[in-house]
Amino acid sequence: MSEHHSHQASHTSEHNHQHGAHDHKHDHGPQGHTHGTIDPSILATKRGLWAIKWSFVGLFATTLVQVVIFYFSGSIALLADTIHNLGDACTAIPLGVAFVLGRRQPSKRFTFGYGRVEALAGVVVVRTILASAIIAGYESINRFLHPKPVGYLWAVAAASIIGFLGNEGVAIFRIKVGREMGSAALIADGYHARVDGFASLSVLFSVIGVWLGYPLADPIIGILMTLLILRIVWESARSVFTRLLDGVDPDVVDQIKHEAKHVEGVEDVSEVRVRWLGHRLHAELNVAVDRELSVEEGHHIATRVRHELLHKLRFLSNAIVHVDPANASGEKYHAVAEHAHDDEHAHSHI
Repeated sequence: MSEHHSHQASHTSEHNHQHGAHDHKHDHGPQGHTHGTIDPSILATKRGLWAIKWSFVGLFATTLVQVVIFYFSGSIALLADTIHNLGDACTAIPLGVAFVLGRRQPSKRFTFGYGRVEALAGVVVVRTILASAIIAGYESINRFLHPKPVGYLWAVAAASIIGFLGNEGVAIFRIKVGREMGSAALIADGYHARVDGFASLSVLFSVIGVWLGYPLADPIIGILMTLLILRIVWESARSVFTRLLDGVDPDVVDQIKHEAKHVEGVEDVSEVRVRWLGHRLHAELNVAVDRELSVEEGHHIATRVRHELLHKLRFLSNAIVHVDPANASGEKYHAVAEHAHDDEHAHSHI
């Protein structure tokens, strides 16, 4: 049989994942069968936009309340928290743009679609968080060096509790939806909102300190909050840039190998490559089969491998399965030895 058999989405097969549950419609036509007819990227995009919209509403409302109270109280700890919450609310804008662009269908120029825009939006989110940390840190240090009285302590305490409740609600919401969608940017933003909530609650300590006669408690809490923000910058950046560099959880690779090896007819699984395209996974792998099989039989095995992977891996949108004969398994057998064309210099393809 041919050494090079590539099985892609030529079966007009679309796989519908509804938050971990499989909703399959098996239509047995000339090409085998077709999965659910709902495009998973469209389904996920609508849910993503829904999450972004309500996160923005919740955080923006929280920020408005804190702005009013800061205006009358002058608490620098509350200012740091307000700036941070405002920055968090603004992250909804680039994420919203990413999800909208993600709805566009692939084109001849962008053949894999526009999922990468979500990773770029994640970079914008990280930069926004970093900017809020710099502003909060500057104002806190300035107030530490030049103390000022804080008024309306009861209102500042109330703003602290409101900030905590608003951020925790948004955090739970974003993390839940982000995990359902497999969106690194949305999950990172959710954990950021959670730490924001604890940062908001820490403003209560500044209120207690000022009430007990320690005015420097206010800027000190502001500085500590800045350090918390910087920690989130690091964690979020690590997650987002891992995606940008095509990094995936090694367990995903192991799971793909495991599922492919257990398909009847597969004798070996060699190269496995996986990457994120937005909130969907794309995989390429080599499987080895009996060298005596026909091309058609090898093709059917590749179809079953792809079918099993789409069933078992929650966020997998496509799998390209390359079939090798068992005596030539792996990319090393695809290298083209050194050769020359007419008057060209000798070269090889590895």
